[in-house]
Amino acid sequence: MRVAPDLSVYLITDESQCRSRGRDVLATVEAAVNGGVTCVQLRAKGADGGLFLTQVLEVAEVVGDQVPVIVNDRVDVFLAARDQGASVAGVHLGQSDLPAHIARRLVGEDAYLGLSAATPDELRTAQEQGACDHVGIGVVHPTATKADAPKSLGVNGVARMAALTDLPAVAIGGITASDLPALRAGGLAGAAVVSAICTAEDPRSVAADLHRAWDEGGRR
Repeated sequence: MRVAPDLSVYLITDESQCRSRGRDVLATVEAAVNGGVTCVQLRAKGADGGLFLTQVLEVAEVVGDQVPVIVNDRVDVFLAARDQGASVAGVHLGQSDLPAHIARRLVGEDAYLGLSAATPDELRTAQEQGACDHVGIGVVHPTATKADAPKSLGVNGVARMAALTDLPAVAIGGITASDLPALRAGGLAGAAVVSAICTAEDPRSVAADLHRAWDEGGRR
C-alpha cells in the first residue's frame, strides 16, 4: 500500500539551471533536502534513458529515506530504477505522457502517481479515472522553465482550481517563498519549485526559507 508523501516543499530539478550555478543535480538535491525540501522530482526532458537512470540511482542513494524521489514522465526509468533496488516512490506524468490509468497498471499499486492538470476538464478526468494520487496545477506566475507553460493563473486562480478536485493539489510556476503562505491558506497541498532552488546561490538556504514560509501559511 502506497503512503502519501509530504508534498509541501516540492523540488523539481532542471540540470541546465543547476549547471548554470556550477553544480550538478545531485549536489543541488542534497543541499535542498538538507534545507527542508520534502519531495524531489527528477526531470530530464529529452535525456538519454541510460544517463537519466544513472542520475535517478545516484540521487536515490544519496537521499535514502529522507524524502520521496519521483521520476518525471519516464515510467521505463522508474521501473528500471526499482529493478536496480533504488528507493523511488513514483512517477509524475504530463498530459502528453502515458495515460494515467495505463501508467498505474505498469507501475503498480504501491507507486505514487502525480499528474499535471491545467484546466477544469483535466482535473475532472484525473479524479474520475482514479489512477493518480495528486495533481500539479499551474502556472501560478509566468515562467521560462517550461516552454509550453499555460497562461498564468495567479495564487487565487490556482486555489480556485484546486477547489475543483478532491485530489491533493500542488501549485507550480514561478513560485517563490512569498507565495507559499497564501498557497497553503488557499488549500494547496504543496508548492513545486524549479528555478527558485536550481538557480539559487545557496539551495539549502532557499529550501529552508521555503519551508518556513509554508509553515507560516499553516498559522493563518
